[in-house]
Amino acid sequence: MSDQDLAMPYAATEDGPGPEPLRAGPGVRGRDGGGPARAVPRHVACVMDGNGRWAQRRSLPRTEGHRAAETTVIDIIEAARAAGVEWLSLYAFSTENWNRPGTEVDYLMRLVRRVVRKHAPLLLARGIRCRFLGVADPRIPRELARDFDDLATLTADNRGMTLTVAFDHGGRRDIVEAARSLIRSGTPADQVTERIFADHLPFPDTPDVDLVIRTSGEQRISNFMLWQVAYAEWVFPEVLWPDFRAPDFLTCLHTYRCRDRRFGGVPPRTNGDHPS
Repeated sequence: MSDQDLAMPYAATEDGPGPEPLRAGPGVRGRDGGGPARAVPRHVACVMDGNGRWAQRRSLPRTEGHRAAETTVIDIIEAARAAGVEWLSLYAFSTENWNRPGTEVDYLMRLVRRVVRKHAPLLLARGIRCRFLGVADPRIPRELARDFDDLATLTADNRGMTLTVAFDHGGRRDIVEAARSLIRSGTPADQVTERIFADHLPFPDTPDVDLVIRTSGEQRISNFMLWQVAYAEWVFPEVLWPDFRAPDFLTCLHTYRCRDRRFGGVPPRTNGDHPS
């Protein structure tokens, strides 16, 4: 796949103009011109759902849906980087996915290894730092675990967008392991704060997730980055992951920009109105 193949029409689609361009920073005005538009989310996470249904609708094996998802992954990485997203997290394989048929799991392991090796030069050239969240189960082939380590080392000094691939990941497991780490550190119970607890999670420098995109219309958290998504905005586009493209991603960013994020607070009073 060449760089030209990866270029996406961010401004428009065949159906007409796409959403207005998104720009980071406080100087952007809203549509009504009445105030600053919300900046591009710093951290976007994607639950890449719908591969199996995509294949089923085409009378294909489920594995073909996973194979078709590769193009989407690269498109969304490029779209996020171009839009100014600083952190992108992709949910590739959960701790629960080990319950799938062995043939499907084996195929996924081979596919992910091929994708990692194939696109490593592109990720390095784009200045993207790559991380892998999870990767604790001994059933992961040693060759794949080594490829993960090699890519993380290769891109460690990159200062562009950080790409985190959640593979063999479970949010509950991360929280349990953080609690165990706190206990081992001897931290007194009355000194445990949210900040101290978060410091014991994997990759503690990762900022909280601002926006979660779950494709296929399903509306579940699915044990994904449970601590980090506590105050995330969620969008649930109906499109299946293999059909999800850059214009769809930008539409999700635009939806986020229009949200009123209160973090448990209330909006300021306007024209004497009482806050609701």
